[in-house]
Amino acid sequence: MTTRMPPRLLAFDTSTDRLSVAVRHGDAVFTHEGAGGAQASSTLIPVVQQLLAEAGLTLAELDAIAFGRGPGSFTGLRTACAVAQGLGFGAGVALLPVDTLHAVAEEARLQGATQVVAVLDARMDQVYTARYALAADGGTLQAESEVEAMAPQDVQLPDGWVLAGNAFAAYGERLPAGPRIAALPSAGAMLRLAPGLLAAGHQVAPSDAAPLYVRDKVAQTTAERAAAKNIP
Repeated sequence: MTTRMPPRLLAFDTSTDRLSVAVRHGDAVFTHEGAGGAQASSTLIPVVQQLLAEAGLTLAELDAIAFGRGPGSFTGLRTACAVAQGLGFGAGVALLPVDTLHAVAEEARLQGATQVVAVLDARMDQVYTARYALAADGGTLQAESEVEAMAPQDVQLPDGWVLAGNAFAAYGERLPAGPRIAALPSAGAMLRLAPGLLAAGHQVAPSDAAPLYVRDKVAQTTAERAAAKNIP
């Protein structure tokens, strides 16, 4: 009987102010966690090269490149998608877009949560949110709702569910009361989600990869912000 080897994967996320990168080769996982934000565009590729070297892999030997497609920082999402596309085109490797909220929920699952309302700070007095619950196989979380942007006080936390994410410092008192887990989308979480997503056919060609912004408009003019606040 042939034993199926785990996929050889590269994963990275730049959707928040943290840069998270990981490589999986067999049972070995190599990770990097560091400052993201404005630094991500200049440090991501060198970190990828370093981890691939540590894992003894080349880009062309990867089965897929997973990246955090969003929601999150506009610049961070563009950085992750552009780098993933460049690496994918260059190496002829398929891409695996991963929802950042799914990665947050996976981090919470690792801490014992089975029903998660993921929330990420969306700025502009909003959070990004979606619900994830343990699948029938008992080992993975599946989406129970669409990803949305809303005011923190509008987030609903059903009985028995856990709130997980990075929005507590900014909106703690306005978010629903209940159990909370501080978490960010991590490349390690993306590696754990990747086999199921690949089996479900979520990989795409580099030309078809795109960020998930959620909000139709990621910026407002001064006049638009003033109008929203009823400022003459």
